[in-house]
Amino acid sequence: MNKKTPISAFNIGLLLAIIGTGLFSLKSIFIKLAYAQGLDTDSVLMLRMAIALPLYLIVLVYLTKQQKVPNNLSSKLLKITFLGFIGYYLSSWFDLKGLEYISAQLERLTLFTYPIMVAILGAIFFKTPLTRKIIISLTITYSGLLLVFYKELSLEGDNVILGTLLVALAALSFSFYVLFGKQEIQKIGSVWFTGLAMSISSIFVLIHFAIFNDFSHLTVTPMAWIWLGLLAVFSTVIPSFMISEAINKIGPAQTGIVGSLGPIMTMGLAIWILNEPFTIWHATGMLLVIGGVSFLSYRSKSKRD
Repeated sequence: MNKKTPISAFNIGLLLAIIGTGLFSLKSIFIKLAYAQGLDTDSVLMLRMAIALPLYLIVLVYLTKQQKVPNNLSSKLLKITFLGFIGYYLSSWFDLKGLEYISAQLERLTLFTYPIMVAILGAIFFKTPLTRKIIISLTITYSGLLLVFYKELSLEGDNVILGTLLVALAALSFSFYVLFGKQEIQKIGSVWFTGLAMSISSIFVLIHFAIFNDFSHLTVTPMAWIWLGLLAVFSTVIPSFMISEAINKIGPAQTGIVGSLGPIMTMGLAIWILNEPFTIWHATGMLLVIGGVSFLSYRSKSKRD
């Protein structure tokens, strides 16, 4: 008599990480397509989060009916608010603004360096030693990023400097979110944390747009609504829960290794859909960045056991 082998928590986490990474990889493509419809950074960011906010609130309402509210949640709200501000509002604005100036390929590779930044910030704030492994990983990763950067500089001009700097700031902001958010995820659960942090960041985005923009001047084409809807649902809400739960089930290191697929997926889609150039320099840079981050994330079996 055959018995069905139960799916382990690790395998579920691995599957969530793979699907979440794939959906996040579409983000840069949807944003570029929305820009092609005449929208700017503030408009895309606001409409993306305006569509996403009701979905996050629905999840939170469902949680309050199905589960007990986590203990001391009110005492954690200030920290979650800060993480929502820096991790998704500020980081998303820098990221989208940078995408106005650089290719989706360079954006994804620059953003992908955040695990290195997490390691450096850990050394600064938590006195975690900068090991030889971290230094080697940093050297490999940023060597690859510089290759793609200089190639794009020759193709696109000085705007590449500004665009890359903005996306690097996005990666730095997200690094704070990952470093300080991990403890909160473990305390209150990934779904509670993600729902609250993303709802709060959405509110910050709407306030930002109301202060610096005029809603009456906003014009959105039917095709832009399609890209924005796909961006909000399939490259924001769904993968945000998937990646948080993957971190909860398999840890940030293994999730980071799976995340190495992200730049490959984004580069392939950017070449196919956006017709972006892809040279030997892009390929070499991509391999170095992915190799450097994977080297940092990898732990030998003897260390895991």
